[in-house]
Amino acid sequence: MVLHNARLKALAVARKFPAALVLGADTTVALGDSALNKPADLAESRAMLRRLSGREHTVHTGVCLVCLERGLQEAADITAWVRFKALSEDDISRYQALVNTLDKAGAYGIQEGREIIIEDYQRPISTIMGLPVEYVTQRLEALGLREVLQA
Repeated sequence: MVLHNARLKALAVARKFPAALVLGADTTVALGDSALNKPADLAESRAMLRRLSGREHTVHTGVCLVCLERGLQEAADITAWVRFKALSEDDISRYQALVNTLDKAGAYGIQEGREIIIEDYQRPISTIMGLPVEYVTQRLEALGLREVLQA
């Protein structure tokens, strides 16, 4: 799913700017066989945070690099694990008051209020945030596109 979405995003822009190097990305949270995307409302957000409470899950970020003029199109699913603390209802309420949980896959963002909800996570944190910077940097260097990194 994240690879498909990242590819759609990148290609939509690349068709308008065929000479440009375009990066598309999409992130979701996987708990077992369930994908936890952005919640529709605060009740769904609370339910997602309850499901994640005290458990470990996987964050998947699909990354797609496209430059139609160069014939470049590649995609990868970069994953990381996150372990939640056991959350009380008060913890969830405090977190929801601090963070816009409706704007985030799995109803959380590791960059805000992680001391309330996160016990541990796989580094680097950028993968969990939704853009695995280290992976993208590595791929651009491998593709000989160092000038993009310095722009």
